[in-house]
Amino acid sequence: MDSGGRLLEDVGAAGGRPMSVRGLDITLLDQIMGYPTHTILRRDLQAVLLDHVARVGIPVEFGHRAVAIELDESGRGVALFENGERIRPDLLIGADGRMNSVARSFVAGDNRPIYQGFVNWIGVAQGKDALVNEIGIQDYWGPGHRFGCVAIRSDLVYWAAAQARPLPGKEAATNLHKEVMDLFAGWSGPVARLIDATPGHSIQRIAVHDLEPLKTRSRANVLLVGDAAHAPLPTSGQGACQALEDAWHLARCLEGNGGCLDEALLRFASVRRPKTAKLAEQGRVFARGLFTTDPEACRIRDERAKASDAVRDAHAMAEGWSQGLPMGACTDQSPVDGAGSLYRL
Repeated sequence: MDSGGRLLEDVGAAGGRPMSVRGLDITLLDQIMGYPTHTILRRDLQAVLLDHVARVGIPVEFGHRAVAIELDESGRGVALFENGERIRPDLLIGADGRMNSVARSFVAGDNRPIYQGFVNWIGVAQGKDALVNEIGIQDYWGPGHRFGCVAIRSDLVYWAAAQARPLPGKEAATNLHKEVMDLFAGWSGPVARLIDATPGHSIQRIAVHDLEPLKTRSRANVLLVGDAAHAPLPTSGQGACQALEDAWHLARCLEGNGGCLDEALLRFASVRRPKTAKLAEQGRVFARGLFTTDPEACRIRDERAKASDAVRDAHAMAEGWSQGLPMGACTDQSPVDGAGSLYRL
């Protein structure tokens, strides 16, 4: 078994295999894609990836907080760290997130995050007994509210609650457990049970921002990837997935660059820009419909969701997710240029 196969095995062991997503048969989606779908917590995915990095002898240094990037006399980027260290690698990859990215500031200048009108509370529920009836991905909607949950196991469930509201101020966090429980009291399904099974100290409240797509992803030897380059809203379900795709594409661009870094970075940007820009816009469009408070708009939204065609939706989802990726072991379904996904990380 090659390293990719071992990695997928380890991801599968740490995660779950969902059977449905919002009523969609994931088995059909997997057949179209040619790859399995896994649900996995970010912390567990990171642990798996770090283990594989260690196996091949790649050093990882912690305790280095980047505070700036400067150009040296040769025109190459030098990273400056809070602890006083400096590095000037051949390629400096900025994967430092959407909110305060040092790398994005260097590459793109002032490109501040944009608040998109809603707040997320996130948590991981864990119980001695089953918290959900099936390993699946469920979504519950209300006027200006949403509650989504992703089962890893029946007793381990990631959830995200959301409400449309003005940008919160800088006030200190209140009792977040009580806040989210009060907001979603009386909701159907496992909503209250999942919130109740989540330690209050572990719940986070996030004012959700995204970023405008960039025309340029690099400057000198500094390249942006992940949320620093493209930060789709959580309504896209694709944030961490697109960071993983960045890594996959970058490796292939560097392999085939013939020793010219500038050409490799331009090629990488041309491959990644269309897909990530489209996903960012789709996330915004979905969020606008999801967090509307107009009763008639909510009714139309819900009726459209109920009338959706599961087979058509599976093919549309596979086509969008798979753009630019290799096919897996496909069945006799219509082919798409695609690979599987790690959903809602």
